[in-house]
Amino acid sequence: MFKNLKHDLPASVVVFFVALPLCLGIALASGAPLFSGVIAGIVGGIVVGGISGSSLGVSGPAAGLAVIVLSAITSLGSYENFLVAVVIGGALQLLLGVLKAGIIGYYFPSAVIKGMLAAIGIIILLKQIPHAFGYDSDYEGDLDFFQTDGSTTFSALGRMFDFISPGAIIVASVSLLILLSWEKILAKKHAFFSIVPGPLVAVAFGIIYQMSLPISSEYAISANHLVSVPIPEDINMFLGQFTFPNFGVALNPEVWIAGITIAIVASLETLLSVEATDKLDPAKRTTPTNRELFAQGTGNIISGLIGGLPITQVIVRSSANVQSGGKSKLSTIIHGGFLLLAVLLIPTLLNKIPLAVLAAVLIIVGYKLAKPALFKQMFYLGKTQFVPFIVTVIGVVFTDLLMGIGLGLAVGITTILIQNYKNSHFLHILESDGDDHRVQMTLSEEISFLNKGAILRELNSLPKNTKLVLDVRKTVRLHYDILEILDEFAFRAKSKNIDIKLISNRGEVDNPDSFKDYFGVAIPS
Repeated sequence: MFKNLKHDLPASVVVFFVALPLCLGIALASGAPLFSGVIAGIVGGIVVGGISGSSLGVSGPAAGLAVIVLSAITSLGSYENFLVAVVIGGALQLLLGVLKAGIIGYYFPSAVIKGMLAAIGIIILLKQIPHAFGYDSDYEGDLDFFQTDGSTTFSALGRMFDFISPGAIIVASVSLLILLSWEKILAKKHAFFSIVPGPLVAVAFGIIYQMSLPISSEYAISANHLVSVPIPEDINMFLGQFTFPNFGVALNPEVWIAGITIAIVASLETLLSVEATDKLDPAKRTTPTNRELFAQGTGNIISGLIGGLPITQVIVRSSANVQSGGKSKLSTIIHGGFLLLAVLLIPTLLNKIPLAVLAAVLIIVGYKLAKPALFKQMFYLGKTQFVPFIVTVIGVVFTDLLMGIGLGLAVGITTILIQNYKNSHFLHILESDGDDHRVQMTLSEEISFLNKGAILRELNSLPKNTKLVLDVRKTVRLHYDILEILDEFAFRAKSKNIDIKLISNRGEVDNPDSFKDYFGVAIPS
């Protein structure tokens, strides 16, 4: 695992700086203690990262669970009661892993996964631009288009011009310049620039900028535009930030409902992220999904026991890991260690980091996920790939992750059904001269009830006195519904003087009395 340390260490630094404000922002949005997000990030990095079979996936608190967490804390009466639901959710994820439910992850179409990645890239860009201007109405990590106060992502972009911070714009602009020049120019000039990550330099610049200006300066960045890590005065106060579950409510049905909800949503988001991260992996490795559910379950149990938010594998941090050159899960584990050491040893320094710096880092991440070249590539692959892709993009951007994926899946399945409808058979006119009309219909390999409409349409359109050759030699399985409509057609064919010759691997037969009897699936009367 340590053979890629020279790649994983710089990547872990970038993931750490991306993860820290996301952990705090998601905790804030969830109505939970700020430190609970950091706990989830630490457990997601060290515990889940250590157990998981994912080489590049990063786990931690997820924005997709924020509303669920906020609602559950309110309905259950306290955060301590909610932590019991987190533990239950983790235990259920362990069970899902044992039951091999991870196979669900392999059934998401590639176009939908790519659409999800592009959509998240667009969301990151739209959400981080206000932070770069110094307007922080949405918490870090927010992915929702519609906000609880009635505003939207677009309205935030409009309002940011009323709250411009000159210091934030300067920091974001210089940070973007550092990041782009570091990656595009300097990293190719000398090995030093490949070892030291650009985001670390950008963060260092942001801290120096903030510390060098007096608070009264109009170019200084106000405290509410900085990272806000809880600062304990001593070790006892640090340990006091850990909260423990109240197992006295373990038999409360509402706690179990919350736990089941967490298990289902967290597992789905994890499996989606696993598929997406595997798509981004330059080495094209495949993550064992059942092991991932087991790792996530273990992480949620531990996180719940010590006061952390529920955990999932998360796409934004995983994408940052891939783009920063991470090679193995060591980068994930080290980032968790950095989170622990940083909040323990240097929380005051962390609170000097402007959110505008982190916005610049995430803007680069978002652009790479939603490059115009990806849209062009999907368009040229044809409508069967492009339509589910673009529907997923629109759905995720304007609703939420799971709703957008659901819309993309629905369109993808519809596309498959349409193709299946079209490809049920091949119709070839052998001869059509006067009253002599000979037609051969060859059925495809797999025929089911989905093909009834297409086959019926062709059969019903045959003119009188047709000689029909029905070839089923290539068909592996004839669904009962198809045999039923063939029998019904044979009955109607007599009145139209249509002769039917059936060709199968069992031989040839003219005008069979019953297709169901011939293929041995007739139901006794």
